[in-house]
Amino acid sequence: MKQVAGLISTYSSDEFGICSALYELGGMVVMHDASGCNSTYTTHDEPRWYEMDSMIYISAISEMEAIMGDDEKLIRDITETAQEMNPAFVAITGAPIPYMTGTDLPAIAAVVEQETGIPSFGFAANGMHDYLSGISMALEAIVDRFCIRDIPKTERMSVNIIGATPLDFSLNKSTDSMIQWLREQDMEPGACLCMGTTLEEIKKAGQAHANLVVSYGGLAAAKTLNRIFGTPYIIGVPVGKTFAAHLADQLRQTAADQKNRIGYQETGLPSRTSGSQTLAVIGESIYSASLAAAIGQETGIPVHVLCPLETEKALLRECDLETPEEDDLIQHLPQYTGLIADPLYRPLWEGRENFYPLPHEAFSGRIYDAVNPNLINRRLRNCV
Repeated sequence: MKQVAGLISTYSSDEFGICSALYELGGMVVMHDASGCNSTYTTHDEPRWYEMDSMIYISAISEMEAIMGDDEKLIRDITETAQEMNPAFVAITGAPIPYMTGTDLPAIAAVVEQETGIPSFGFAANGMHDYLSGISMALEAIVDRFCIRDIPKTERMSVNIIGATPLDFSLNKSTDSMIQWLREQDMEPGACLCMGTTLEEIKKAGQAHANLVVSYGGLAAAKTLNRIFGTPYIIGVPVGKTFAAHLADQLRQTAADQKNRIGYQETGLPSRTSGSQTLAVIGESIYSASLAAAIGQETGIPVHVLCPLETEKALLRECDLETPEEDDLIQHLPQYTGLIADPLYRPLWEGRENFYPLPHEAFSGRIYDAVNPNLINRRLRNCV
């Protein structure tokens, strides 16, 4: 049955993606949703919640307010809180209830900004899309609104990392490893949108010579930076030693010729005879395709991506598939001899060998944080 998951979990929603992308930037994020819905985000999807303060609120919309559409109360509550807390910006994100009642969140944000003088955004999230959609909306809005125009490039080659949140990269020091990898390649790390960075650093994102897009959630922001500053971007995650070296070379080429690239499209696929080992990896398109290319380079084993999340077809290789439904995965998995996926996908592989767990925070929350590996610029030969 389409659009029904009977065996597996579901991915984090678009409104939680917005919260995750904006968490560290000093803004005030308001989920326009029923009371208690914010606890789902903070207790399952946000590993920073107990270590780092952030202004994440919920409007606690009541049944009567949903029916009657009391926007004045929402505006008043947000305005009074913003004037008290003085955030860098206000972000109001939608949810299923305001989506069904047709609440105009961008218009409400415009009123809040007029009343407070604080930059405000209204995001038409509806809980029906996955977290990547929310990250995309949030990062695109932030770079478009706050990046300083007419800013000179840095003297040394510098690179922004775009699309990094704990929903894809957990808190296993993957982003630290990406920054260290850039330094080892004699490149200057710019802003990391949005982990371990500040709004002030993001404002200077136009100084970079190239942008590294590490998840589909960062692609819209990279395209916006390309439009505003002409900054080219390359798509890929530096997993594995061999692929990381390949990606570094492509970054230099991208900065030199100003052409946008998909890093893993140019690595080719391992040549295998019929009936030999072929693996599948389930997950976000850019990370999964980078991992598949990296494993192929280091082991010679072909790895195909089964992508259950929102993406663009161009981000997948010829052998990869979009599998948005559980039924799609059930249909395609029997052709593979091994599976790399979040442990909560194990029921789809029950009774078969060669299951390689790779936790994904956006799918299983914080359950597997203690065993979530950092694969950035590391040997993969012994992983499969």
